[in-house]
Amino acid sequence: MRQRVNETEEFRFGPFRLIASKRLLVKKGEPVALGGRALDILIALVERAGEVVSHRELVKRVWPDVIVEEANLRVHIARLRSALGDGRDGARYITNVPGRGYCFVAPVERSQHHGLSTDVPVGPVKIPTLPARLQRMVGRDETVEALRSEVSSRRFVSIVGSGGVGKTTVAVAIAHGMAADFGDAIYFIDLNALYDSVLVVPAVASAVGCLGQTQDSLPRLLAFLVDKRILLVLDSCEHVVESVAMLTERLFREAPLVHIIATTREALRVEGENSYLLRPLDSPRNEIGLTATKALASPAVQLFMDRAAAGGYRHDLTDEEAPVVAGICRQLDGIPLAIELTASRASTYGISGLAQLINDRLILLWQGRRSVPRHQTLRATLDWSYDLLSEREKAVLCALSVFVGAFTPEMAPAVVEPHHDAFHVADVIASLVDKSLVSVPRTEGPNLYRLLDTTRAYAAVRLAERGESNAIARRHALHCAERLVGIRTNILQERDLSDYSRQVGDIRAALEWSFSTSGDTSIGVELGAGAVPLFLGLSMLSECLRWCRQTIFALGEKDRGTKLELALQLSLAISSTYVHGNSDEVGAALERGLSLAESLGDIEYQLHFLAGLNLFRTRLSDFGGALAAAERYAAAAEELGGSREIVAAEWMLGASRHLVGNQASAQHSYETGFARAAAADVSQLYSYGYDHQVRALIGYARTLWLRGFPDQAAQLAQQGIEVAGRQEHPVTLCICLLYATPVFLWRGDQQIAEDLIERLVAYAARYSLAPYYAGGLGLRGELMLARGETKLGVEALRTALSTLQTERQYILSFAFSRALAEGLGRSGQAAEATTIIDALVADALCGSGTFELPNLLRAQAEVLLAASRENWRAAETSLVGSLDGARQQSALGWELRSAIALNRLWVDHGRVDEARNLLAAVYGRFTEGFGTADLIEAERQLRAL
Repeated sequence: MRQRVNETEEFRFGPFRLIASKRLLVKKGEPVALGGRALDILIALVERAGEVVSHRELVKRVWPDVIVEEANLRVHIARLRSALGDGRDGARYITNVPGRGYCFVAPVERSQHHGLSTDVPVGPVKIPTLPARLQRMVGRDETVEALRSEVSSRRFVSIVGSGGVGKTTVAVAIAHGMAADFGDAIYFIDLNALYDSVLVVPAVASAVGCLGQTQDSLPRLLAFLVDKRILLVLDSCEHVVESVAMLTERLFREAPLVHIIATTREALRVEGENSYLLRPLDSPRNEIGLTATKALASPAVQLFMDRAAAGGYRHDLTDEEAPVVAGICRQLDGIPLAIELTASRASTYGISGLAQLINDRLILLWQGRRSVPRHQTLRATLDWSYDLLSEREKAVLCALSVFVGAFTPEMAPAVVEPHHDAFHVADVIASLVDKSLVSVPRTEGPNLYRLLDTTRAYAAVRLAERGESNAIARRHALHCAERLVGIRTNILQERDLSDYSRQVGDIRAALEWSFSTSGDTSIGVELGAGAVPLFLGLSMLSECLRWCRQTIFALGEKDRGTKLELALQLSLAISSTYVHGNSDEVGAALERGLSLAESLGDIEYQLHFLAGLNLFRTRLSDFGGALAAAERYAAAAEELGGSREIVAAEWMLGASRHLVGNQASAQHSYETGFARAAAADVSQLYSYGYDHQVRALIGYARTLWLRGFPDQAAQLAQQGIEVAGRQEHPVTLCICLLYATPVFLWRGDQQIAEDLIERLVAYAARYSLAPYYAGGLGLRGELMLARGETKLGVEALRTALSTLQTERQYILSFAFSRALAEGLGRSGQAAEATTIIDALVADALCGSGTFELPNLLRAQAEVLLAASRENWRAAETSLVGSLDGARQQSALGWELRSAIALNRLWVDHGRVDEARNLLAAVYGRFTEGFGTADLIEAERQLRAL
């Protein structure tokens, strides 16, 4: 062996200076904390830089008078590498030459040392026993306090959780919190650097100062610690779990004053262990109206904004960004490391930019803090766990990445390996749960598992690297199709879909693959046949429409003209109606479906298509065509003979007769329908995507208002809203709110109307129901006009009408165009108001919008008078026509409004007696509703006369 270096020599390598005479390692003017053995090893290697120093030589140099295991040398080499930052940012200092020894490979400059420079502090270097505690730890204070108490009372606590969840942070915080109890007798042992389980005992022994190890090192360590009160923090145990388990169990039994905190991705499962599952940080729920204040109440969002600020993001969280940040935190499963990595990029990409980027798996590669090598990227953290798995565990984990949401133990074997032993797969999944790679959701029901999104993204990358993505995706799609066989073709059957609803994400993903270039359209058709009625039943109308189109397009000749196509055409018509309004696509689907149902002799499907045709014609304001469809429905219902169908027929006839302007006949149909429903115990009655009972309650309410019973109308409207609300069916509720609200506007109940309108707008926005959202805006405009907010009302009505014209919702266009004309007339825009109202009246006289005709004529008179008081004779003609039309329709509500307007006009022109007689005669026919706006105004005018 070469003669030792002169003790006055100084060595420089990288950012370090090694001063052998002072036994001091300095980095950029600051001393580096190294133990004496590690420093001896460093000096021995540096003095022979570039040469291989054998294991035997190093042991003899560092432990000259003691027999030690080679494992001791490996422990100190690992610590030395960690202190030097070996392997970080490309830096290399010490390499292992297998079978020979170690070599210092960095360039070394030698010089004579003549004393310390003034920038190096003099004095002994204290080796810290604990890493520094984070200055700000978010969302873990209660956990730290609870575990500190548990460590004190029970001595042995293991903190278990997935990579990046914050186990080390919590353990360090607990240890700092117990400094008063243990003083300097707290030892933090980072087992991450150990690549061999035999190094565990030497690492602990070295840390606590139990030197001079013999071959029987564990008994020696136990004897050393038997009477010592210390706290051991064993960090990152999962890769040496067997050795740690054996050590900690012996320590717990034989060293009664030793307290232990272990951090691990799987429990040690030994005597004395108190395992604590460290869960991710709570994120805000997905809710409408989430504000910044509410979002910041959650630890996940607090951490996000804290790390974003540390990364240079200089903006406070706004109410607009709050749902985006909350969504990012949910997508990252509340994993602190993932949140930190993402938030640190906020200054670069912005909040909305981050929301898009995390979908591209770039987060797996983003750099984190340099202080923890295994946490420098999220992928590195997951690599650490993945590399510890057996080949079977790796295969199962990668296959499970195909599941978008939660899965059951019965679902897993179908995608992992068909016809494989399900019990064996379940055992592997249980092992992955123990290793914190598969989680057990707290809120999704019993017997369910899922992969955290970050783990799933990583496993999907690994699956692709294995070349198995397509095979697993095929098995997954076939499995989803098999699960949906029970609801494949008959969308008419009412059923509980809750068991299927949690698989929606998986079904969507399976459809995406099936219809992709690498997929299989034959599987897609089978899958679509079951998925479409599921999406429809769950009111996922945009999804339903998309996959209806895709599946119908992919149908083969053997499936065309069958009941499968019949079901798809009905779903297409329903979903397209509620997503895009009364398009040509809807009309074509209804006609094709009705023709197929007739050719197949399927009366039940005929009824559904006729119900759709009735609604389609209604929304086009073709009320005559709607009535014809209702009459065909009634005939088919009589042929079928079912009480439910006969009740639906009466209600449908009532709706159509109401709209063509025959209110007395409509009232009779409704009363007959409700009487038969009571006799046959019929309540909810679904057809064509909505509940006929709710539609009947609202239609009956509107009819009763027109017939002169405003109080009964309000009661029925409220009943309909309550029934629809209990069903939690978005389309039904939106229909109800849209057509019930006018009853309260007609009555003058403005506050009730406002509440209903805002509820409608919120629901329609949440479920992407564009026609109903536009309807809500139109109703809001009418309410603004009623309150005298003319300018805002006109703007809202214009916006609504633009959408409704595109959606071909002409039934709503009539009412909102009439209101727009009135608003324009009041704001001095007489020319445009006249053009609009004259066109509406002309259309109504030609047969469109018949039930609106009396109200349109009344509005025409108002527009004429707003343009010029000289138009009073033309206005009088319109009002007289309105009165006549209202009487022909048996619409006392319209009649009163026209009488009020005509009364004012005649009084202004000196015809007081005629005015009083007219208004008194109409007013006298009312038997209720005297607190409503029109009746109050009529009474006021009569008193004035």
